[in-house]
Amino acid sequence: MTAHDVPGEVYEWLISDEKLGPAEFAATFDDDLSLLPPNADVLDCSCGTGQLAVGLAARGMRVAATDASAAMARRTTELAGEFAVSVRTLQAAWEALPEHFDDGTFDMVFCVGNSLHHAVGAEGRADALESMARVLRPGGHLVLTSRTWEVVRARGSRLDIWDRLVRRNGRDAVVVYRWEIAPAWEDEHRIEIAIAQVDTPGSVVARSELLSCWPYRYDDLAADLQRAGLRIEGSTFDGKSDNYKVVAIKA
Repeated sequence: MTAHDVPGEVYEWLISDEKLGPAEFAATFDDDLSLLPPNADVLDCSCGTGQLAVGLAARGMRVAATDASAAMARRTTELAGEFAVSVRTLQAAWEALPEHFDDGTFDMVFCVGNSLHHAVGAEGRADALESMARVLRPGGHLVLTSRTWEVVRARGSRLDIWDRLVRRNGRDAVVVYRWEIAPAWEDEHRIEIAIAQVDTPGSVVARSELLSCWPYRYDDLAADLQRAGLRIEGSTFDGKSDNYKVVAIKA
């Protein structure tokens, strides 16, 4: 099963408690949002279940949200309805963004949630970043978060079991990640995410999704951004943390 098939009911268990609400999710990007003009046009091009897109719309921005998964796009639409905000939601892969939006449409594009590694190989990643750059206005910014794959690969294939119960809508579950680390960087890697949900005393319901991903070094990402016409303005990459954020500007 590809990342595009991951249903929202699995994804929601993976969002940290601090980011579960739309307002809280948007607040984690306050520094980046300060770069925007009033009434900015913003795209969340890996919207997941919509927390960021809805949080941005609640701040008065004109927001579009896309995801390759129809289930994710649908959940984003539903969440926007719950919060009575307007979000233009589409099912669209990264490489298809120019089919839906004119060049230079957005002041800021978000690609967050550690999603870029689902682009297929170096060519797919380059195509995705080029599409994001095309729909950005000159002087606009791309905000991207990523796993630190240098760290992930160094740890090898393994099983990671979260050391706490996650509670969502009155239900508790344990989250388990199973990593299949391929021998070479350019090979397909896999992450299986399992949710073991405690429904009633003595009853556990388990669901899992197997995701394909193609990792990349930070230096590879920096080179891809440059080729797409984007210059890195800020980065939290340190080679040791599990994740990092990059902010790049379109020349």
